Amino acid sequence: MIAAEDLVALVRNYNPRTNADLILAAYDYGREMHDGQMRKSGEPYFTHPVAVAAILTEQQLDDATIVTALLHDTIEDTRSTYQEISERFGREVADLVDGVTKLTNLQLSSSETQQAENFRKLLMAMSRDLRVILVKLADRLHNMRTIRAMKPEKQMQKARETMDIFAPLAGRMGMQSMREELEDLAFRVLNPEGRSSIIRRFITLQKEAGDVIHRITSDMRHELDEAGVEAEVFGRAKKPYSIWRKMQEKKIGFSRLSDIYGFRVITRTEADCYTALGVIHHRWKLVPGRFKDYISNPKSNGYRSIHTTVSGRDGKRVEVQIRTRQMHDVAETGVAAHWSYRDGVRAENPFAVDPSRWISSLTEQFSSEEDHEEFLEAVKLEMYSDKVFCFTPKGDVVKLPKGATPLDYAYAIHTRIGSACVGAKVDGIRVPLWTRLKNGQSVEIITAEGQTPQATWLDIATTGKAKTAIRRALREANRGRYIKLGHELARAAFENVGKKATDKALATAARTLGVADTDTLLARLGSAEITARQVVDAVYPDLVPDDDSEVEAKRAVVGLEHGQGFERAPCCQPLPGERIVGIAHRGEGVQVHAIDCTRLAEYEDEPERWLDLHWAEGRHPAVYPVSLELVITNDAGVLGRICTLIGERKANISDLRFLDRKPDFYRLLMDVELSDAEQLHSVMVTLDAESNVAAVARRRDPGLTAMPDAAE
Repeated sequence: MIAAEDLVALVRNYNPRTNADLILAAYDYGREMHDGQMRKSGEPYFTHPVAVAAILTEQQLDDATIVTALLHDTIEDTRSTYQEISERFGREVADLVDGVTKLTNLQLSSSETQQAENFRKLLMAMSRDLRVILVKLADRLHNMRTIRAMKPEKQMQKARETMDIFAPLAGRMGMQSMREELEDLAFRVLNPEGRSSIIRRFITLQKEAGDVIHRITSDMRHELDEAGVEAEVFGRAKKPYSIWRKMQEKKIGFSRLSDIYGFRVITRTEADCYTALGVIHHRWKLVPGRFKDYISNPKSNGYRSIHTTVSGRDGKRVEVQIRTRQMHDVAETGVAAHWSYRDGVRAENPFAVDPSRWISSLTEQFSSEEDHEEFLEAVKLEMYSDKVFCFTPKGDVVKLPKGATPLDYAYAIHTRIGSACVGAKVDGIRVPLWTRLKNGQSVEIITAEGQTPQATWLDIATTGKAKTAIRRALREANRGRYIKLGHELARAAFENVGKKATDKALATAARTLGVADTDTLLARLGSAEITARQVVDAVYPDLVPDDDSEVEAKRAVVGLEHGQGFERAPCCQPLPGERIVGIAHRGEGVQVHAIDCTRLAEYEDEPERWLDLHWAEGRHPAVYPVSLELVITNDAGVLGRICTLIGERKANISDLRFLDRKPDFYRLLMDVELSDAEQLHSVMVTLDAESNVAAVARRRDPGLTAMPDAAE
């Protein structure tokens, strides 16, 4: 464990004016609070907070952050309190420690809904003071470095959480070295064989090719010296996970991977960066399409650098990054550079981004997302994104994530332009909306009055902002239809408990469920966001049958005589929740029809055969087949996705028949076993929202009959 005086010395190296007494007091207090506590490895627990503080000194952070690191587990794991820390070390430190404690308690690897809500809390904590997440990232880094002491299942959970959340978050904050180490430590747990394989191949490569890094570094220094450019040159092999990810993305083996080495050229001035670029391109051959200028077009987290990939006479590719010392500081520590100290004062780095401005730009994109899964998707899209830079026809720069399309570009300009988009020109040439944009392209959006967002756009758009706007527009467009469907579902649900879906009852349900008004309630019911059961339960909780009481299939219908059997009419396939009527067949029992079945007209002159029936209250098993007719696009994997969607709605496919096959679409009939009309509605809404489903309808065949006519 690092001694208190040594920790102070680490801080004093970059901040001679540090408050050594404050750090020493925090060290002693933390050690006292954690006395007797041990880590899984058997070490004293306090070794962990000290290691976290040491990691943060590498980023040259202020005294308050270092003290927070020493105390970050005291409120959670010891008898210490917020009040005591505030009295001893000041409110700033107490607030930071409290913020880290709340982050630690967030279960980020929980269910999708809970994870999304915790992400919101994570962003809120970051918006108050970004130093909270800096301490948390250092905390996670040390835990990953010492993860071997944990149980295997706990290692896997922490590694996945690190790969999914903390590593991309560090990258989004511009802390690339921390991101790379977090990814590689998680990779070591998640895929140890893959990582070992890459390391073995590296060793073999070095034996065959010699010290490539030393040779190329020496060549670059020589060329730069000859040109009179004062610069430092560093070279390194890329991390195993970085190589593995490239192999997966490009679907190639290690032997075909070329740019596995990276070099950095650190110059004195910005002008020297471009001079160094010219020297390197003069000496080595530029690889087309692999040049990015983040100095003239910096990333939103403050990152500035020139990236180029060159190849030598032996054909080996190497990536070169060129930047100044100040740019390099931001590249290493990202947003944290805002708090960096040098010579006792906060370093004035012109390239460091104002954290409050950065976090507000990140959070404002997600503030309108109401759906948990959509919010989570938007956050992850943003965190994982790399950037491309495109130009408007007027020459303004628009930043977009890698893989963005003209549709994303249109919504980045303005939501109104995105919604009215009918086409796009890239570098003056008309292109499809699904085209992937590249750095430096000029994009012009073509709009038309009356155009509205299409459901297929969700598959084209990649940014959270575009997807949010499209979903909102689609919800508004479908609102009328959903209100009508919701009204019918509510009517059936209330009648099922012997009540009516009056305006007053629906208004009461809306108020109880915290919904703005009755129309919004019906729209959410019609779009399957809430269930009819929830609506009825909000008004008549005592009348809603217990979920655990499953209705037996043979007793599903109420109103039959003792011993009288029944079967569902195949012509209309009625479901629990729908209004029904029975038609008696001599010696054959009763056939149950939906009240709107067209075959009932055949029995108008035989009222004595009609029976007033209704479905039994309770939870019905999913044993009632319903035929759905679908038109789907003829693309790979579409049918599999549809089957998965139906399975996710807890329904079972009992039969599937193709009715028509065309080059561009299939028409098919699918029998799905369901429990009630509400589940049918949920399945159809889900399928209708799928972009590869052109049409979906419930198929009823008046020509089908299972029981003989009375005249037979």
